[in-house]
Amino acid sequence: MSELRRQVISEVKKRRLIFLTLSILTFIYVCIILVFGDSGLIKYMEMKEKKARLEREIKEIESMNSELKRELQLLKENPFYIEKHAREEYRMARPDEYIFMYER
Repeated sequence: MSELRRQVISEVKKRRLIFLTLSILTFIYVCIILVFGDSGLIKYMEMKEKKARLEREIKEIESMNSELKRELQLLKENPFYIEKHAREEYRMARPDEYIFMYER
């Protein structure tokens, strides 16, 4: 009876060892997939950084867009601004004016 009991205990230990080994290997596999997989932590961090960069770019473009809209509105409605813009951007002058340009 003692021999049979030792065999049973030995088999139970082997099964526990196999179960523990499989559990550890499964846990390691799941951890690797969570960190390095297609939807893993590293990919998540890259996507989060890309999202933040794109949001900054969107804000910059929206700011530029609103500035251009404001300038367009001024060009449509404000004759003083039209004259100022023509003088500064295109170096235009009235017929009775002289423009002196200095190089820096």
